[in-house]
Amino acid sequence: MIADTLKTPVETLPELTPEVLKRFDVSGPRYTSYPTADRFVEAFGEDDYLQAIEQRNMGGLALPLSLYVHIPFCESLCFYCACNKIVTKHHERAAEYLRYLTREVDLHVSKLGQGQTVSQLHLGGGTPTFFSDDELEELMAMLRRNFKLDPSGEYSIEIDPRTVTEERLARIATMGFNRLSFGVQDFDHEVQKAVHRIQPAEQVFDLVAASRRLGFQSINVDLIYGLPMQTAESFQRTLKQVASLHPDRIALYAYAHLPERFKPQRRINDYELPTAGDKLSMLSNAIAAFLGNGYVYVGMDHFALPEDSLAIAKRQGRLHRNFQGYSTQPDCDQISLGVSAIGRIGPTYSQNAKTIEEYYDMLDHGRLPVVRGLPLTRDDLVRRAVIMALMCQGRVQYESINLAYLIDFKEYFEAELKSLEDLERDGLVEIDASGIQVTGLGWYFVRAVAMVFDRYLQADRNRARFSRII
Repeated sequence: MIADTLKTPVETLPELTPEVLKRFDVSGPRYTSYPTADRFVEAFGEDDYLQAIEQRNMGGLALPLSLYVHIPFCESLCFYCACNKIVTKHHERAAEYLRYLTREVDLHVSKLGQGQTVSQLHLGGGTPTFFSDDELEELMAMLRRNFKLDPSGEYSIEIDPRTVTEERLARIATMGFNRLSFGVQDFDHEVQKAVHRIQPAEQVFDLVAASRRLGFQSINVDLIYGLPMQTAESFQRTLKQVASLHPDRIALYAYAHLPERFKPQRRINDYELPTAGDKLSMLSNAIAAFLGNGYVYVGMDHFALPEDSLAIAKRQGRLHRNFQGYSTQPDCDQISLGVSAIGRIGPTYSQNAKTIEEYYDMLDHGRLPVVRGLPLTRDDLVRRAVIMALMCQGRVQYESINLAYLIDFKEYFEAELKSLEDLERDGLVEIDASGIQVTGLGWYFVRAVAMVFDRYLQADRNRARFSRII
C-alpha cells in the first residue's frame, strides 16, 4: 500500500472536449528549464562555466550530480526527428567519439575533483545503442572511474528497438542501467513507412518482456501523435497495443511539423498529416485510454502506473524537472557531455558545441566545448521557482516564495495574477489567499499556466519557434 502525502491534482479524466482542447492549442515552451534554451547567449563561454564550477566547489558539501551523455549517431533517418544527430552506418566513428567524451570528462574532473557522487545518469541521442556493447561498457567504466555512482540512483538509456536483442539488453543490465526508454512512436505499419522507421510490434513486445525478465526497474515507451498517415482510428489501435504492453511509463508527444527548422521533416508530405480535428481526437482518446488502464497523469505528456517511482514522487510532491524532463531525483547540478548537450551548474545554464567538428576541435585544444549559455538573474531564479512549482507540484504557495526570495508575491507578480484571472474563469487554476492551484483540467494545459510567468515570452510574444501545447 502506497501512502499518499499530497493529493494529486488529477486522478480522473476532466471534461476534455474538442472545444477546450482547441481553445488552448497554442505554442509554448516545454519548460525543462527557465529561462528556456532559446535565451542562451554566445557571450557565455568556457570561462563562465569554469567559474560556475569553482563556485560549486566553494559551497562545501556538494550535492549529488546528474549526468547526461549525448550520443548523436543513428544508422537511419527518422523523418519526424528534431534532435541533434549524425546519420551514418560507419560504426568506427563511435570509438573516436568515445575518446573525446573521455577527454571531456577528464577536463571536468580536473576542475570538479575526483569521485563526485552521481545520483542520476541518462544516455540519450541520437541512438545510444549505436555504440557496441563493448563501447557502452567502456563508457560506463570510464564514468565509474571518475564519479561515484550512487547504488540507489537512476540510470537510464534510450533504446531503439531495431538495434537491440535480448542478449544486448542483458549486457546493458550488467552495466548498471536500471531504466529503459523504448522509442515506439506508433505501431501502425503505414505510419512507420511514412516516417521511415519500420519496427514490428512483435519486436517491441518481445524486448519489453525480456526487459522485465532481466529486472529493469522501469520501462518507458515513447509515442507521438500527429504523424503522417495517422488517423484517430489507426492511433486507437496503437493505444490498445500499448495497453497490452503495459509499460511502467508512457511519454505521449505531439508531433511539431517545422520543416523550415528541421531538414528531415521536409521529407514528410503535408497532405499526409492528420487534420487538427483528428489530432485532438487522438489526444483525447489517448488520455482516456491511459487513465482507463490505471495510469496516473504525471504531467506534461507523461503517464505512469501508480506504483512507479514517478507517480509516487508526483503524489508526494517530490517531482523535479531537468533537461531530460520529469525526475524523481532531488534538484541538482547537471553535467552534460557530448555534442550539443545542455547542462546546469548553480545559477547558470550551458550548451556544448552543436557540430561534432567544433566539439572535437575545442577538446583538441584542451578546452571544455561550451559555446553558449546563460547566467540567471535574481528575477530568473524567482520565476524559475514559480514555474517549476507549477510544472511539478501543480501549486505555488505565496509564503514559500516570499521566504525564499524575500519578495511580496502578490506585489511582485501583480500583472501575472491579473492575467491568471482569465485562466481561472476557464477553470484551469484556482487562486486563493495562500496561493495558486492548478485544477484537474488545468493540469493538461499547465504549460499555458506557466507561460503567464515567463517574462521573456511575455515580452516578445514570438512563439512560432515552440511546439504547440497539445
